[in-house]
Amino acid sequence: MRAAALYTAAGAMLLSTLSLAPAGTAGAAPGADELHGTTVAVARARAAGINFGRCPKEQGLPGHIQCGTVSVPLDYARPDGKQIRLLVSRARATHKDPHNSKRRVPGQGPLVYNPGGPGASGLNFPLIGVIPAWKRLAAAYDLVGYAPRGVGPSAPLSCQDPKEYLKGPSMAPTYPTEEYKKERIAHAKAYARGCARRTGSALQHYNSLNNARDLDVLRAALGQEKLTFMGASYGTYFGALYAHLFPQHVRRMVFDSAVNPDPQQIWYHNNLAQSAAFEGRWADFREWVAEHNDVYRLGVTAGEVLANYEKVRTRLATRPAGGKVGPGQLQEAFLQAGYYDDYWPSRAHALSAYLKGDPKPLVELASPARESAAGEENTNAVYTAVECNDAPWPTDWATWDRDNTRLARVAPFETWDNAWMNLPCAYWQAPRQRPVDVRTGPGELPPTLILAAERDAATPYEGALEMHRRLAGSVLVTERDAGTHGIAYGPNACVNGYVDAYLLEGRLPGRRAACEGHPEPKPQRAGERNAKKPAARHEDRHEAAARP
Repeated sequence: MRAAALYTAAGAMLLSTLSLAPAGTAGAAPGADELHGTTVAVARARAAGINFGRCPKEQGLPGHIQCGTVSVPLDYARPDGKQIRLLVSRARATHKDPHNSKRRVPGQGPLVYNPGGPGASGLNFPLIGVIPAWKRLAAAYDLVGYAPRGVGPSAPLSCQDPKEYLKGPSMAPTYPTEEYKKERIAHAKAYARGCARRTGSALQHYNSLNNARDLDVLRAALGQEKLTFMGASYGTYFGALYAHLFPQHVRRMVFDSAVNPDPQQIWYHNNLAQSAAFEGRWADFREWVAEHNDVYRLGVTAGEVLANYEKVRTRLATRPAGGKVGPGQLQEAFLQAGYYDDYWPSRAHALSAYLKGDPKPLVELASPARESAAGEENTNAVYTAVECNDAPWPTDWATWDRDNTRLARVAPFETWDNAWMNLPCAYWQAPRQRPVDVRTGPGELPPTLILAAERDAATPYEGALEMHRRLAGSVLVTERDAGTHGIAYGPNACVNGYVDAYLLEGRLPGRRAACEGHPEPKPQRAGERNAKKPAARHEDRHEAAARP
């Protein structure tokens, strides 16, 4: 899912006019059968626990990380039917105070983390305990990650041959022709058919409600009466579903970069809002490049930087860089700059070098990684299945064409690219659900913490405000005038202080608090390392999956 924080007034007015067409017959709302099935699965998991031991070799995790599995029903309405096994990873609490080596830190049980997606794996999360900003948490908590249903080793989904998934070079027209639209419609139909053919009737059970139920089974398997959870991006959405379904099982929850949980937004309108918001973040990036024209020589205004970007797009359409990087790969690389401002220097350097006759930085940055094709195809399959299953989508192409054509007039950077990513949902062959109206009343839920950057383009700030309104007793911490996606334990010490106080001591500020934004990145000069991806980052779908 794509989202955004701030966008132009024109974009905001336009979004208010976009409508969601009926999506045909939606699946019935979950009821007593699923509730009973969850109770059965939780009881089994509590009795069985998790037998932690060595992690599978293919996960590449070091020896101090332990792994185990937990069984969950494929279909919670049939708890005695087919079971699937979720792989879980854990690093035990160190109990070592990073500021006082003589003090033993008392344990607070497991902290379960989900990095978002849908489709991202949290199996690497326990490794984060060695990073200084996380050491206080690693002292008090067992750090627990897992691969959600459908992801990696957890009953993996696939919708097409991975060899066919990562293809480059590819096109990414800002204003597609009718012929190109027909090609993309055909591709979307084929992809939806592939998902149904490869997974069969099980496909409908990969959805956000089941992700929330799986989380409760995992809680029980870990031997906990109450859950401590941190979710980022999409992880905030099914975390909110969990809070709605199981408020009595919540100890503490952190929602980092919150998705708008309004059922009218899930997921078609959220994706339109995201496309609108990326336009503003794309402008932020170009303005930063222009401020550092002495380094990059790409223009002294955001408009001049855009002109140079378009010049590169045009050249790549006829002569792909390294034979691999076309406009589609360029778009993917620069889209990531909308998520994380620490990507800005490497993207600006690659663009500058290309225009000076050196394509190597761009090729290194944007070439499809063939060795990761299987993992990225899996990520994309899970993303598509969850979002298509979760809610009704327009089933007539005319609605998609109208809404995205209008939006592209004011927000051209990402609009059509995002539409193609989600278009298989128009032709989905599994039953749809009706999104749950997430709400908790006063006193139903312990205090929770919501984190949001005002200019986040992946999950708009309005989503955090909406979640704050819906979760009674929640506290919203805002990073002002900043747009990095996922702000917990990043470069902002103020934000990190609020998270530490909550998770370690249960302390929260008033209903809202704010932190000044972290400094913008410094420009990267020629000869400095052209990093492709910073370490210890939670993953979003658009980081983990490239478009075919």
